[in-house]
Amino acid sequence: MTLDLIDLEQERAYPPRQSDFTKPFWDNLTRSIFTTTRCDSCNRPSFPPKPICPHCWTDQVSWIELEGAGKLYSKTTVHAGPAVFVRDLPYSVGIIDLDEGLRIAARIIGDVEIGDRVELVVLSYSDGPLYAAKRYTP
Repeated sequence: MTLDLIDLEQERAYPPRQSDFTKPFWDNLTRSIFTTTRCDSCNRPSFPPKPICPHCWTDQVSWIELEGAGKLYSKTTVHAGPAVFVRDLPYSVGIIDLDEGLRIAARIIGDVEIGDRVELVVLSYSDGPLYAAKRYTP
């Protein structure tokens, strides 16, 4: 499933660190595909993607695609943040329970309340992608 794309004509305030291991995640996100790793031994996914399973400690993991839909578990609005994020203030962040059983943190776009269905979107900045969540629109 591909995620909706929101084009932004600016650079990311704080570009994430990319490693050789996480490069597939960022490459897929550029193509509007949300991925993570799943353990080949115990079959459990983890996010963020990890080279070692946090459940059984094997280093045998594979990349999987996620739907990117779930329910907003909690949220907060940041009114005073680090200087690098001043242009975005105020902004909301939340914890999302994805349908695949993972709990992730994401920026929240628009009016979303705790318990609402949400879907992940890709924020396409001029220097690369980030992900966020917005109210689910079937």
